[in-house]
Amino acid sequence: MAVEHSTGTSAPAPGDQTRIHNIGYRSYDGPRLGRAYARRSLYSQSLRGSYGLGRSVKSKVLPMLLFVVMCVPAAIMVAVAVATKANALPVDYTRYAIIMQAVISLYVASQAPQSVSRDLRFKTVPLYFSRPIETADYVRAKFAALASAMFVLTAAPLLVLYVGALLAKLDFADQTKGFAQGLVSVALLSLLFAGIGLVIASFTPRRGFGIAAVIAVLTITYGAVSTLQAIADAQGSGDAVPWIGLFSPITIVDGVQSAFLGATSASPSGVGPSTTEGVVYVLVALGLIAASYGLLMRRYKKVGL
Repeated sequence: MAVEHSTGTSAPAPGDQTRIHNIGYRSYDGPRLGRAYARRSLYSQSLRGSYGLGRSVKSKVLPMLLFVVMCVPAAIMVAVAVATKANALPVDYTRYAIIMQAVISLYVASQAPQSVSRDLRFKTVPLYFSRPIETADYVRAKFAALASAMFVLTAAPLLVLYVGALLAKLDFADQTKGFAQGLVSVALLSLLFAGIGLVIASFTPRRGFGIAAVIAVLTITYGAVSTLQAIADAQGSGDAVPWIGLFSPITIVDGVQSAFLGATSASPSGVGPSTTEGVVYVLVALGLIAASYGLLMRRYKKVGL
């Protein structure tokens, strides 16, 4: 017969089994850095991402390759000018970006979707807007970051040309003036292309679609406008050539620098817009930049809901 032995202890009351454990949550007593710091951080992160910095090696290949492709022709021109002791550079500062516009278009087509499409695809935009960033902070940071990245891309070869011109002992005043004009031109180009690229990319979460759409808009408009300008010039309608140039981003930049920066026009006739027509070009360029910003604001107010 089994004998039950008492352990000498009584069963705990139900209330004694309840325990509260410290699971490590602590309050934050540090400084609250606010919207300005968040906006700067987003700008810095987006700018670095435009060249693949802080990302995988594969992400660095295309932007760095395009940067090298932009600078190598400038370095070759400088080497030729120094070796031959030329009296001028083979290409004007304002002309260089127009010649390399295919590379610039490819860069903005690849990096605009990278800047915004991933946020749309992974639905992280509402998390940005939870706090403290607002819609305007996000749009300004992304716009400024891509425009800055494009300015670096387009201004770097101009700097190579300028340094090479000084090494070739070309006239300092003329080269400095040309270099400054070139910087103004590529600054306008960077703002215009960045706005257009971001607007197009913001409507699709798929990067491939965004790349194809940006390339199509920039290349098709340039090809169509150049063809129409050539037809108008061949038919003796030279007065229509400047107005046709208002329908392509790159020809808008070309018209502005032809009218106000002393550049030679890339139009088939070689004649750029007059000063009055140049004012229209400037207004259209600024209007497109403002419209791009406004469309981005409307788009992300809707996405952030």
